Amino acid sequence: VALKRMLNFNVPPVKNSTGEPVWKVLIYDRFGQDIISPLLSVKELRDMGITLHLLLHSDRDAIPDVPAIYFVMPTEENIDRMCQDLRNQLYESYYLNFISAISRSKLEDIANAAIGANAVTQVAKVFDQYLNFITLEDDMFVLCNQNKELVSYRAINRPDITDTEMETIMDTIVDSLFCFFVTLGAIPIIRCSRGTAAEMVAVKLDKKLRENLRDARNSLFTGDTLGAGQFSFQRPLLVLVDRNIDLATPLHHTWTYQALVHDVLDFHLNRVNLEESTGMESSPAGARPKKKNKKSYDLTASDKFWQKHRGSPFPEVAESVQQELESYRTQEDEVKRLKSIMGIEGEDEGAISMLSDNTAKLTSAVSSLPELLEKKRLIDLHTNVATAVLEHIKSRKLDVYFEYEEKIMSKSTLDKSLLDMISDPDGEYFKSELGIKFVKIHNKSVPVDLEQYKKALMDAGCNLAPLSYIKQWK
Repeated sequence: VALKRMLNFNVPPVKNSTGEPVWKVLIYDRFGQDIISPLLSVKELRDMGITLHLLLHSDRDAIPDVPAIYFVMPTEENIDRMCQDLRNQLYESYYLNFISAISRSKLEDIANAAIGANAVTQVAKVFDQYLNFITLEDDMFVLCNQNKELVSYRAINRPDITDTEMETIMDTIVDSLFCFFVTLGAIPIIRCSRGTAAEMVAVKLDKKLRENLRDARNSLFTGDTLGAGQFSFQRPLLVLVDRNIDLATPLHHTWTYQALVHDVLDFHLNRVNLEESTGMESSPAGARPKKKNKKSYDLTASDKFWQKHRGSPFPEVAESVQQELESYRTQEDEVKRLKSIMGIEGEDEGAISMLSDNTAKLTSAVSSLPELLEKKRLIDLHTNVATAVLEHIKSRKLDVYFEYEEKIMSKSTLDKSLLDMISDPDGEYFKSELGIKFVKIHNKSVPVDLEQYKKALMDAGCNLAPLSYIKQWK
């Protein structure tokens, strides 16, 4: 909702207006791109009048008669580039939206550039959007995707971290959380464990919220922007926990569809990238090997199959894809019949989506065609994704591994001792530090023959650094 309001020049979009949207250009940086891409598809952007969306630091041509909406982080180089755009008179008017709050001095830089370029009247609005977090699902968000190793578990727990680096990490986290609560329009009750990084974040966030509430002129939590946030009695509870409290969970592999896609495929910001296998046909001797096609699919909230099955165990997902495919096949003749009614038998789906606006006028039967084609698209998408996951499971024996891991966690008896599993030349899947980590974390006492395990793991070609980390941490 906040993004749509921003793309509508910071005016809430009117529901039933029939007028054409105002055509405009969207200029974002990498951060802005990451925030928008999981939430709004290119089609949705187009419906809102965004004809072009370009990266701030790419080469852009002047389009003097359209308004431009900027959505960027207030960094030095971004501000410089915006000032340059003003000087070059690239667009008709400028709506500047900053992902995080911009400092007074940087605002003055922009003002000076606007005066110098004689473009003051063209800068229509300047807004702090407080949208510095990435929403992946209705109830899940992450803090950052660009430079995410800067706020990772490793970054906070590095032994050689300096105080200033730690401050920067904490400020980054606090800024994102603050943005989240501003967008939510609610002031949380904060709880955290003492003496950890979580406490540092809690104290800083608390201070930032209080300072904002104290400033009577422009508190972000009052006014009509986001409902009467501070006056509502329902205050959310924010629990901040340090990852060290529970180190075992990130090492645990679950057998559900979403977790496997995340673990074995290239899956970022709700988009999965696959390399298509080129099939078995052999190319003539001496020919160049065929390039593998790369395909990317969005697994979003509008994908009903994904919503329904992402938490299901993988074997169930494979069955469901099969069932969907069979139910579609029964309707396939219907699709062919509908296509022939419309006279678009050989057409691609692009042409059909153009026609889909007029389907109701053609016949009532045809109105079901776009729906059927969408169903087919989802079946194809999940067939490809599930097949790719299955290839990984087979090649890395993940099913055996998963079963074994479950047994270790439930402390049930193992068919084969862990040592045998590690030294088994066939058991590629177990040659990671995980074997040892599990033994250490779940069987609270360190196995007596730890040296044997170490040797077995080293022979298997493992990096034992995590083991010494855990030992020291214990």
